[in-house]
Amino acid sequence: MNAKSAQGCSSYFRASRRDFLRVGSLSGVGLCLADVLRAEGEAVIAPKNVKAKSVIQIVCGGGISAQESWNPKPEAPLEYRGPFGVSKTKMPGVVLSEMMPATAQVADKMTIIRSLTGKDADHGRAQYSMLTGHRMSPALVHPNIGTVVNQRYGTRNNLPGHISIPDLSGDGTGTGFLSPKYGAFSTGGDPATDKGFEVRDLRLPNGMDNALFSRRRGLRELVNQQFAQLEADPTQLETMDSFYQQAYTMISSQQVRDAFDMSQESDAMKKAYGHQMFLKHGTYGKSYGSTAGMRMLLARRLVQAGARFVSLNYGGWDTHVQIREDYQMRMPAFDHALAALITDLDQQGMLDDTLVWVTSEFGRSPKINASAGRDHFPRVFSTGLAGGGLKRGYVHGNSDATSTEIAADGLPLPDFHASLYHLMGIDSNDRLMAPGARPISIVDGGKVEPKLFA
Repeated sequence: MNAKSAQGCSSYFRASRRDFLRVGSLSGVGLCLADVLRAEGEAVIAPKNVKAKSVIQIVCGGGISAQESWNPKPEAPLEYRGPFGVSKTKMPGVVLSEMMPATAQVADKMTIIRSLTGKDADHGRAQYSMLTGHRMSPALVHPNIGTVVNQRYGTRNNLPGHISIPDLSGDGTGTGFLSPKYGAFSTGGDPATDKGFEVRDLRLPNGMDNALFSRRRGLRELVNQQFAQLEADPTQLETMDSFYQQAYTMISSQQVRDAFDMSQESDAMKKAYGHQMFLKHGTYGKSYGSTAGMRMLLARRLVQAGARFVSLNYGGWDTHVQIREDYQMRMPAFDHALAALITDLDQQGMLDDTLVWVTSEFGRSPKINASAGRDHFPRVFSTGLAGGGLKRGYVHGNSDATSTEIAADGLPLPDFHASLYHLMGIDSNDRLMAPGARPISIVDGGKVEPKLFA
């Protein structure tokens, strides 16, 4: 997280933000709820021809191996092929890893890119490039893609323009040189828990029940109680009050509360996403269980309610050792949940308008190492996407027989990002204003790849 993002609200918010409103303290980037909603009045209306009206970004930290996921090499020598076989898809000649049987059955609804190419082999730098569309620079911190979408389009149906489940952290996850008010609204709580999922930023302040809150005509009383002694300028207090009026709208919205309410999903739907499954395996005493599935189900609920950009994480893919054992533990829950998400969106008529994007920092080395794992490898890797104006049942590019080099239709990361922005109705050549009145392009030199589009 960059220093600017960590600052959170304006100076007159800092003193007692957490004491004042649990409904107003956003974790992850330290935002106030009013800061997020402040962006609404500044946003532009999305163009009518936007294909991806919503985005679900699944952040897989650590770097997924293409050979054990999107691009297995069953004919390669064992030391390149790896420990798994293949799962057949409905597309002739196209296979996924043996560890992705469920996703293989919905691959005909997806676009699979097998020829991504990056430049950074370091986790932080590679994640930064993937999440921002820029390589890391000592001179400037760039905003992540969800931040840009939020800055451009703002809120919809009283939901923040960018929501993270449960939160985002690390390089490339902050708002960069854009205002912190465009940062992600973090749920904080994890919908995978069976102990009662609660979004901390929608909780009422201590001592206030729903009846009292619903009788409020504004939030001036709450603001004044906490800040009147700290702020001598009444005009600033008036400004704060107007923003908290918007916050009140969100907090008091039944539609918003319903969007986050996982109890409204049937047990059958939760089971379809993997709830209370995959409990036998894990690390450090914790099972993978429902983590992938419940986070993806909540993401579907949020975009269904109007959220524009939802990020969720399912990390831990840095498999330098024992890749067989790690994927046997980690991949089944992910595979099951991803297939359920794509199927669910399609059945509800939402897939064409919703871009599902699985991110990976980079790929893994072509050859299995001495520790039975794979190391970092940015030169060629793969990813899976679906919906939002992409072709269905399309495989773009390929690596060579050992996954060492690009064999066809290489797609550099800037071109990949430019193409995603195009689906969102944003020209990646547009400029954002950085400090010092410096115009910075949204993506660094990318070109749109039309082969990806339906």
